[in-house]
Amino acid sequence: MRGSVLPLVQMKKSLAWRPQLMRDIMIMSKSRPRPALRRPTWIIALVLFICVFLILAYFYPPKNSAACYLFSSSGCSMFGRTPPGPARELTDDETASEVVVREILKTPPLQSKNPKIAFMFLTPGTLPFEELWENFFQGHEDKFTVYVHASKQKPVHVSRYFADRDIHSEQVVWGKFSMVEAEKRLLANALLDPDNQHFVLLSDSCIPLHNFDYVYNYLMYTNVSFIDCFVDPGPHGTGRYSEHMLPEVEKRDFRKGSQWFSMKRLHAIVMMADSLYYTKFKLYCRPNMDGRNCYSDEHYLPTFFNMKDPGGLANWSVTYVDWSEGKWHPRAFRTQDVTYDLLRNITSIAESTHITSEDKVQSQSTLPVVTIRKANADHTVLVERDEATVFSICPKVLSRNTGETGSAFLQLHKSLNPFSLFFGHSVASSRAPSSGIYLS
Repeated sequence: MRGSVLPLVQMKKSLAWRPQLMRDIMIMSKSRPRPALRRPTWIIALVLFICVFLILAYFYPPKNSAACYLFSSSGCSMFGRTPPGPARELTDDETASEVVVREILKTPPLQSKNPKIAFMFLTPGTLPFEELWENFFQGHEDKFTVYVHASKQKPVHVSRYFADRDIHSEQVVWGKFSMVEAEKRLLANALLDPDNQHFVLLSDSCIPLHNFDYVYNYLMYTNVSFIDCFVDPGPHGTGRYSEHMLPEVEKRDFRKGSQWFSMKRLHAIVMMADSLYYTKFKLYCRPNMDGRNCYSDEHYLPTFFNMKDPGGLANWSVTYVDWSEGKWHPRAFRTQDVTYDLLRNITSIAESTHITSEDKVQSQSTLPVVTIRKANADHTVLVERDEATVFSICPKVLSRNTGETGSAFLQLHKSLNPFSLFFGHSVASSRAPSSGIYLS
């Protein structure tokens, strides 16, 4: 009996727990009550705030270099440059110079009923190409004047256009400041004629590459002076600078350019009025200055006008000079070089080429658009893509073959009749043509 009662008791206990277990399972299976979900308004507000901040930061970039690249690429250009230092107080001489130059440039150009071009020849003696220039001038007697500065001996003239046109001259030494003094002497004499509106500096070896009307209209209808002006960061450019020129001439303002120029009347008057910078270069830009060889005829005018009226310069010369050989003097054209192709190639020049003394290729921000190629190990060629034109070429002939080369040029001109056929371009307008005018 006892053995059968125990299972019954266990069965009753298990049956008694089963209803309770079922109730617990049913309770657990029911969904629990959850609190109502809150709308994420704070997230929406945060996203909107970030969007507004980014938009404002893009249009109004923060004024620091670290953040500008994150928000605005266009706003970072100002941080790539060194901020300018405080403006230097001008000296009394600088202030006076600034006033004089400003007033001259503000003056309306002198109106002439018969405007002329002053052709100023800087020569040691007789001009070998007078006969060629006579052909160039013939028939235009009322549109030009001629001035000759002969530094060594009185020239013997064969052309009526050069007779009695010699001015008082002083000895000129290559590389010395006497070269600039001679230029200023020529300008002063040419300015005495109120009809002279443009002033062209030429050497004894220059010849024209275009007819007179082409040259006359080109110069008279332009509002700039053709003064070669560029930065040469090498030893024969900026390397010639002397700190003795401070404070008036800073190293960043130092420029280089060809000696030969074509200058409008207002700029010629500005040069006559300058004594401050003229004296600076006379004293501190000369051979053997502080162990450097500085030549004022290559630096004075480019630096001076770049400081006083950079917008009034064409930054290239109208005279063709070939410096590709990288020597102290430009290439000399000899008799065998005088060909139809030579003159044709020069008159088709559409680039202004600057050769620097830098030993590496480097872009120069002072030139508008620059293409650079290596010429040799010691020079860099800077080609300014300009609508450049050349008016003359100066062959730089040697004394022993001057007559032969001069005859070759003259015969070529006669045979080709260059002033009407070979150089028969249409009359120039204020827009610069893409060809040359003088050969140097």
